[in-house]
Amino acid sequence: MLNIDKDIALQDWELTESFMRASGPGGQNVNKVSSAVELRFEAARSPSLPQPVKARLKRLAGRRWTTEGAVVIQCDETRSQARNREIARERLAELVRKAFVAPKRRIPTRPTLGSKKRRLKAKKARGEVKSLRGKVDPPE
Repeated sequence: MLNIDKDIALQDWELTESFMRASGPGGQNVNKVSSAVELRFEAARSPSLPQPVKARLKRLAGRRWTTEGAVVIQCDETRSQARNREIARERLAELVRKAFVAPKRRIPTRPTLGSKKRRLKAKKARGEVKSLRGKVDPPE
């Protein structure tokens, strides 16, 4: 079981871990030990997450979201399989926590009168600079 916060926990059947040999740190050990972790979370089928959270999770996960509706997180940062497991689980928990935060709705505002005047003044000044760039008649 993976605890996201005090209210939410992901069940063991929703998570699948597979281990493989990793590139990166480990020296000769790299060719012998399966220290890289691939953590797979079946997000689309998860009863722990409400539908809006699943939609936000899909957007946040990006390329890590599979066509079957799973989030796949890979980690091969350290030589230790146990540490890689912890890192992958932390990353998943952080991703799910971010998905639980609903974005604030943007309230459209109107520009102030002063900002409109400043913008028009700047445009006028820029136009003056450009108009002075014309060809200069040679003196006679």
